[in-house]
Amino acid sequence: MSEETTTQVTEEATTMADLEDHFDDANPWNRIAKYQADKTPVHVTVSGVVNGGVIAVVEGLRGFIPASKVSLSYVEDLETLLNTELDVLVIDSDPASNRLVLSARELLRKEERKKLADKAAQIEVGSVVHGTVENIQPYGAFVRLENGLSGLVHISQVSHKRLETLKGVLKEGDEIDTKVIGIRDGKISLSIKALSESGSRSESSGRSGKPERVKIPKAEKIGTSLGDLMKDIKL
Repeated sequence: MSEETTTQVTEEATTMADLEDHFDDANPWNRIAKYQADKTPVHVTVSGVVNGGVIAVVEGLRGFIPASKVSLSYVEDLETLLNTELDVLVIDSDPASNRLVLSARELLRKEERKKLADKAAQIEVGSVVHGTVENIQPYGAFVRLENGLSGLVHISQVSHKRLETLKGVLKEGDEIDTKVIGIRDGKISLSIKALSESGSRSESSGRSGKPERVKIPKAEKIGTSLGDLMKDIKL
């Protein structure tokens, strides 16, 4: 095969490959599949309301956003979302059945967690904060702070006495002052006993003078927002 023929075959092969790539890119379902695989956020505008959710167009295709996936909280009137711009993820797609399902909830939750983490980072360990007990668990009490964050008072940090239960000690709705004894990954650890005048420095801080570390059971999921606190509670 001559050099000229080889060059011609190579150019033809390259051209065919380029054409195939072009046709793949031209197929909107292929782009949708890539968005889904890469978890790429897609900016959309709510263009319609249907039973159980809203409609948004992606790459010229009609996508469905279930009512449970359009916001972090329940939206009573979906009509209020018309023409609203959202960032969504493709969570399900099937060209054969023309099925395209989108969700804004995951991205909204991620954004909310970042905001809470940024707020938590501004709190100083050792500062005294005021809040309201919003949830009691066997391992401690969650306290809603005045800045919108939530922190945990572990049962071991409520009193210098060993407590088996918080019944009769704390209840939901109690307004209390607590001391911030630790912040990690946006989660705030609080202490009531650290404020007690009867507690010595060694009792609240240990011999090294460092804040006492509270180990939370791995099975317990501790969040810094009311949504995180309530998501696993069945009403």
